[in-house]
Amino acid sequence: MSRKPFLIWLTLLLPPQAWSEPVDEYAVKAAFLYNFSAFTEWPASIGSQLNLCIYGRDVFGQKLDKLNGKKIGNRSLAVQRDLHLENAHQCQVVFISANKADEADLVLEAIGKAPVLTIGDSDDLARQGVIINMQLADNKVTFDINNTSAKRAGLTLSSKLLQLATTLY
Repeated sequence: MSRKPFLIWLTLLLPPQAWSEPVDEYAVKAAFLYNFSAFTEWPASIGSQLNLCIYGRDVFGQKLDKLNGKKIGNRSLAVQRDLHLENAHQCQVVFISANKADEADLVLEAIGKAPVLTIGDSDDLARQGVIINMQLADNKVTFDINNTSAKRAGLTLSSKLLQLATTLY
């Protein structure tokens, strides 16, 4: 599948209100969190639930609540806010809020080599070892991927997702 049809397909996964209104950055980013999780191959050992945890300020609000209980394959997504680092190993997806971006190294240290998809939306986080880092450019969400970090965590990202990355580390 070429890049353009895949982008169209990925856009169709966004909520309908994201198509016709001015971009609500965090509504779109919430949809991307779901899609990033869906395009990640998880080890069988993680079980039937994917815990999506927020480290730092919850910038999503109710937009993220719509993901609670949503299915990804045969697993369901469970949203958890107010992540404390000592509990990071209980998460399969960790979103690092901008107000905690300077603590990304502490998050990565707390996770170690556990199969955790780390995602941020602050400058340079992918270069620092966070697996996916989103940014808003020209009213579009783009993202960088650190595939080395994904492999270290035992996660496999879809080749289609890798092709869409602005920068790949």
